[in-house]
Amino acid sequence: MSPMRLALLASALLTSLVGAAQAQTTLRIGIAEDPDILDPSIGRTYVGRIVFSAFCDKLFDIDEKLNIVPQLALSHETSPDGKEMTIKLRPNVKFHDGEPLDAEAAKFSIERHMTLPTSFRKSELASVDHVEIVDPLTIKLVLKTPYSPLIAQLTDRSGMMVSPKAAKEAGDKFGLHPVCAGPYKFVERVQQDRMVFEKFADYWNKDNIHIDRVVFLPIVDATVRLANLKSGGLDLIERVLATDIKDVRADSRLVLSTAPELGYYGLTVNIRNDKAKGPLSQSAKVRQALDLSIDREALNQVVFNGEFTPGNQWVSPTHPYYQKAFPVHGRDVAKAKALLKEAGITSPVTVDYMIPKGAENEAVAQVIQSMAAEAGFDIKIRAVEFATTFKQAQAGEFQIFQINWSGRIDPDGNSYIFMRSKAPQNDGVYSNPEADKLMEDGRLTAKFDERKAIYEKLTGIVLNDLPIIYIYHRTLLIAHTTKLQGYKQMPDGLVRVVGLKFK
Repeated sequence: MSPMRLALLASALLTSLVGAAQAQTTLRIGIAEDPDILDPSIGRTYVGRIVFSAFCDKLFDIDEKLNIVPQLALSHETSPDGKEMTIKLRPNVKFHDGEPLDAEAAKFSIERHMTLPTSFRKSELASVDHVEIVDPLTIKLVLKTPYSPLIAQLTDRSGMMVSPKAAKEAGDKFGLHPVCAGPYKFVERVQQDRMVFEKFADYWNKDNIHIDRVVFLPIVDATVRLANLKSGGLDLIERVLATDIKDVRADSRLVLSTAPELGYYGLTVNIRNDKAKGPLSQSAKVRQALDLSIDREALNQVVFNGEFTPGNQWVSPTHPYYQKAFPVHGRDVAKAKALLKEAGITSPVTVDYMIPKGAENEAVAQVIQSMAAEAGFDIKIRAVEFATTFKQAQAGEFQIFQINWSGRIDPDGNSYIFMRSKAPQNDGVYSNPEADKLMEDGRLTAKFDERKAIYEKLTGIVLNDLPIIYIYHRTLLIAHTTKLQGYKQMPDGLVRVVGLKFK
C-alpha cells in the first residue's frame, strides 16, 4: 500500500476518532513515537515529556529565553551556603482527583522521585538529603552538598507533582492512569494508537485553557504525519523532517515553528556491558577511529539539508558551556585506520548498531555505516521499536545505541545521568573516577567561570574515552495548522498547550 494511501486511511481514522465530540474542540497532536510509561518518576523518553506537558505541571518552568519561571511553585530561595532551598507553593491547586497540592503532597512527590526503586529521577535529586514541611504551602529541600543544577531539575520531571492518594492506591500501576495537577486530565491510553486527555475544570490556570480535549497520536512515519496535518486529520505535528521544511513553508494553511534544541544526537557505546566484548568496548582507540570516520557536516547536508548543527559535545557550539578548546574535528580516514592498527585490531570491526525505527534515524545510520566502512567498520544496523530500544539498552543488548537526547537548560542535565558511574541512564556502563569527580565538582558551584573550567577538564576526558560519540544538535521543527493560535516553541522541545485556541 502506498504511503499516500496510508496517509488518507490514517486521516479518516483520526477524523472518526473525534467525530463523536464535534461539539467540543479537540487538539490532535501527531507524535513520532509511542511513549514509555506515563509516570514522571519512571519515564525517560523525550516523547513522554511532550505528553507530560499536557497533564503534569512542574514546580517551575522555563520561558523562551530559558529563564526559570513559576508554575506550581510561586518562588524559591537558596540559603547562603547552598545547602537549603525553600519553595513556596501556589495556593488552591488541586490534583485531577480533587486532592489538594499542599506541602505534604509536594514532599511526597519529591520523596517518591528519590526513593521509588525504578525511578530515573534519583540521580537528578541525589544531593537532596530530605524534605521538610515549613508550613502548609512551603517546603524546604535540605541538601547533602550544594547542588547548582537543582532548580533546573525542578523544571522537568523531577519537579512534577503527583497525587499521593492516587500514587499510593495504584502502586506500580500508577503510570497506567496517572493523576497530576496539569491543565488536562488523563482519560485513556491505547498502546500504539492514542492517548486522550480532557480539560480539568479545577486547573489553577483554567482561564488560559481554551480547548476541551487533547489527543496524542503516535505516527512513526514523518511523511504520514505531515500528510495527516495537510489533510486536516491532525492539528499539530512534532519532528517535521528537515527535508520537508520547504514543503511546509510553501503551504499557506500551515505554520512552521522552530527553535534550537538543548540536547544532542549521539552514539552511546556499550563499554562495560557488552557481553560479546567487541573491540569498541575494549579500546578507546577503536572508538576514536569510529569518531574520526564520520564527516558530521556531510551527514548534516545529506540527511538534513544543512539545517542542523554538527557537534562533538553534550552542548551545542552556540551554548555558553561549549568548550572551544575542543572544536568539531574533520573526517580523517587515514588516522582512523592507523588507530585501529595501533589497537591491534584487524578490520573489519563488526558493530551491532541499534536505532529506533524511523526514516531519519535510519538515514543517519546508513550514512554513518557507509562512512565508517571506509575506515574498517562493518556496522550492522538493527532498527527496533522505540520503547523497546530502552529496554534493550538497559539490558546491554547493543554495542552502539544511536539516540537523541532532548536536553536540559543546565549542562549537568546533558551529562551526569549518562556518564556518571552507576547513573540510571548510563546504558553503556561507562566509569571513570576522574570524570566522576569532575561531574560532582560541577554540581557544587553556581559560578559560571568555575563550572566552565571544570567542564573543560571533563570534556577532555570524555572526548578521549568517548562513551558517547556526539554527532549533531537538532533544530526543533514543529508544524501546525493556521487555525491553531498562540503556539510558541521553547528550546526544550515540549509542546505546551496552555493558551492555545482555535480560530
